[in-house]
Amino acid sequence: MTDHYQPISCDFHDELETLAVRRRTCPITYRDASGDPVTVEDRVEDIYARDKEEFLKLKSGLEIRLDRLIEVDGKRLRAD
Repeated sequence: MTDHYQPISCDFHDELETLAVRRRTCPITYRDASGDPVTVEDRVEDIYARDKEEFLKLKSGLEIRLDRLIEVDGKRLRAD
């Protein structure tokens, strides 16, 4: 897995913002630092940028870099 941040599509970013506004729990699948897929059920609290990278912050406190997302609430970011 690359450490170089790859921006996600504006459409998918809009979907994430909508989930943050709706404040409901949903399934989120992402790749961890080792590249392994992980699925959690959590609520999107915030989307923010830090050091030219964008992150998703969940209610549990977990922070996920947006380009590591695979699927959120049944919508896929990329094909595996």
